[in-house]
Amino acid sequence: MHPSDHPAHRRLSAAVDNLAITFRGMTARPDEHNCECHWGSPEELALLKTPDVELDPDLLRRTWQATDWTDHAAVLRRILPQFARFLVAGRAEATFGLEEVGHSFARGNWQQWPADHAGPVREFLHAWWEQSLTDPDAAVPAHDVVAMCAEASGTIGPWLAEWETRTGHLSDRRLAEAAATWEYELLGDNLPWKVSWYDHEEEMRAELVSWLLGHATVRLRESGASADLRHRIRLLGLTDEARWTDPHWPGHRY
Repeated sequence: MHPSDHPAHRRLSAAVDNLAITFRGMTARPDEHNCECHWGSPEELALLKTPDVELDPDLLRRTWQATDWTDHAAVLRRILPQFARFLVAGRAEATFGLEEVGHSFARGNWQQWPADHAGPVREFLHAWWEQSLTDPDAAVPAHDVVAMCAEASGTIGPWLAEWETRTGHLSDRRLAEAAATWEYELLGDNLPWKVSWYDHEEEMRAELVSWLLGHATVRLRESGASADLRHRIRLLGLTDEARWTDPHWPGHRY
């Protein structure tokens, strides 16, 4: 199958195209400003007030990462068509991880936008999540995409529920990759990505651990994940000394 023929790829392409149509002509507010020393020049700021002009990658990065826009929602709508293409191509440069991108979406309060704006954003996130789980040519690891989606939406439950419906070798392999990436922080009782916008870190961590101990444990076993990884996930069900003194404790230091 040609990569462009994959159903998830077609869905994602349609979602990205719809963002371009929905947010065509959008601009930052005429009075929007930012620090010339820390963000960029007046000429660069003027580009955000000019519709449909492509930004160079560095300017795009500085724009979505900035936390001090007067109207972050308007800035986000301005860059979304180009930003979405960069995201799905794996070209977004984040200092810590794609959860930073989720923070940018959350700062824009996109879920409070009118339905004809929020709907295309929601479809983009779900289409990208599906593609990361089912398309062998996905450019971004599933564990990065789910962190972004969880931070953008303020919840992880719907994304894990979607993962449950996406069965098969590829989705299972990406589950094993995610578990291997997450186990160190989770065994230290931390969420495996940085949270700063929604104050849901503990709730999200608990939900993720519960899901790994339940649904994911069965899939990891059936998919042939290593015994070592399965023991590390099992240890999430133990606390304090019972965890640290277990013969399979990996010796992590925090």
